[in-house]
Amino acid sequence: MENRTEEKSRNQAQVRFMRWLKVSVISLFVAFAFMGVFFTQSLGASETAPVSTAVVEAESSGITDAAWSFIGSALAIGLSIIGAGIAVGNVGSAALGALGENPKIFGQAVIFVGLAEGLAIFGFIISFLILNA
Repeated sequence: MENRTEEKSRNQAQVRFMRWLKVSVISLFVAFAFMGVFFTQSLGASETAPVSTAVVEAESSGITDAAWSFIGSALAIGLSIIGAGIAVGNVGSAALGALGENPKIFGQAVIFVGLAEGLAIFGFIISFLILNA
């Protein structure tokens, strides 16, 4: 009977954590999107601020091409890092479990964790390409 109670409370805690995680990720996405738009509008309004080649005169909607490039860059970095974090968490825990059973596979485990971490590096590269376009 106690096992069912413990399992039920553990499942409830997991559901609460996942709900909190979803709300946090959505809130961060919205906050960064608004920061990118406002930052770009302030760059376009100032004559002395360094302006990249992607900044053009403000459109009637108020969102410039640079704003979209900042938003795209933020999405590229943010989503790739979230994906890399999830991948490293899953691969790392599996690698530690496998290392506990067979210490000879350390090299393979490090390679798999490194491949998962490569997702974040690809996100940074795509972000730099977007910003320098």
